[in-house]
Amino acid sequence: MTYSLQGNTGPWEVVVGLEVHAQVISRAKLFSGAATTFGSEPNSQVSFVDAAFPGMLPVVNAECVAQAVRTGLGLNARINLVSRFDRKNYFYADLPAGYQISQYEHPIVGTGEVEVELADGTSKAIGVTRLHLEQDAGKSIHDQHPTRTLVDLNRSGIGLMEIVSEPDIRSPEEAGAYLRKLRSILRYLGTCDGNMEEGSMRADVNVSVRKQGEPYRTRCEVKNVNSIRFVMQAVEAEAGRQIEVWEAGGTVSQETRLFDSGRGVTRSMRSKEDAHDYRYFPDPDLLPLVLEEDWVAGLKASLPELPDAKRARFIRSYGLTQYDASVLVAEQVTAAFYESVAEGRDPKIAANWVMGEFFAAMNRLGRSIENPPVSATALGGLLDLIADNTINGRIAKDVFEAMVETGKDAAAIVDDRGLRQVTDTGAIDDAVDRILAANPDKVAEYRSGKDKLFGFFVGQTMKAMAGKGNPGLINDTLQRRLAEQG
Repeated sequence: MTYSLQGNTGPWEVVVGLEVHAQVISRAKLFSGAATTFGSEPNSQVSFVDAAFPGMLPVVNAECVAQAVRTGLGLNARINLVSRFDRKNYFYADLPAGYQISQYEHPIVGTGEVEVELADGTSKAIGVTRLHLEQDAGKSIHDQHPTRTLVDLNRSGIGLMEIVSEPDIRSPEEAGAYLRKLRSILRYLGTCDGNMEEGSMRADVNVSVRKQGEPYRTRCEVKNVNSIRFVMQAVEAEAGRQIEVWEAGGTVSQETRLFDSGRGVTRSMRSKEDAHDYRYFPDPDLLPLVLEEDWVAGLKASLPELPDAKRARFIRSYGLTQYDASVLVAEQVTAAFYESVAEGRDPKIAANWVMGEFFAAMNRLGRSIENPPVSATALGGLLDLIADNTINGRIAKDVFEAMVETGKDAAAIVDDRGLRQVTDTGAIDDAVDRILAANPDKVAEYRSGKDKLFGFFVGQTMKAMAGKGNPGLINDTLQRRLAEQG
């Protein structure tokens, strides 16, 4: 279904492009050897280069370059063997040099695309315009002193990958799907941790609206949005604001805005600069960056299996639905957990348990897959007890909860609590006979054609056996006994 926002003059199409700033995973900054550890004391990770002391020269970090190339390869993008660093000139108190070393006309990565999966089961390719490397600025702190702004330069010089999408996004849902997929790819590659709450991944959201078939209208940029949910809200809020302006006979001005998540609105920050306002020119301290084809090929050969390829394999090898496979491969560690549980077992049953009881327990306890409430080995052991008819599915859920609470494995809990499934046909026959004898009216109704009562007999028999009866044997016995009495 095509997404649109309704105005007084009818539907409006929303046009969105995202500029994602992803912090490169590297022990050192882009042009200095200073550390990059998050949460360190203010100004404790600052070199003379980061502080722009006179005479200090930048030296490019080869690992940051490799991480950018890996990311480009993961986005199915063109790797430019020759790229260039430029100076982007502007003044901020937390930008000591008065310019940011970035890439403009000659980025390290060219066009690519990201395939996203949407809620209705469809998929869509979102184009990537470019990926370029740049250094981060410092951080201005306004709430530590009543009359002064303080500056922390720990972030100054940290390597960023700016990943610019084409204006292919047409709804808040697509914006969210794109960010989730992009973050997943970066985490698989190990090039960015994607922790938006720590500022290591954030998005500038470019929004415009138009009537169907029109050329693009003026866009506004919503700056530094730090969660996927807020990006989706910002798209809707800014699109709604622009529709009101256009329908009132006004004109949308190109500007930079901020998203107020508390009020759910955007507000003006400053007029939007164009490239010429930054006076870009090649950085005279840095030579053009020249990559060798063999080096790029080596990086490509070492890439891990990425989400799309893993999802296709899960569907092909394990017989999973596209939805289940997409959920399980969204995070690399979740996919590895699932494969450990599924090894040598029914893969669909394993998927149901991981996505069902296991995910529910994680959410309830606020645990992560890195610190799971039950290990993959322990969960696999539980599934083995179901497969060999030691316990049935109903008892298994109780055993799982006990595993979460006690940390014991499934077999020990089953033995301690006497939960082994009854497969003695004599005991099942006796239980069935008692239930049928106690409910002659229901038996007569069933014989007269009310087949739905069969579930009643199953439930009563299972209850009489304290949930330990083998469901398959109970079903078979009931069908035989009811047919005999018919």
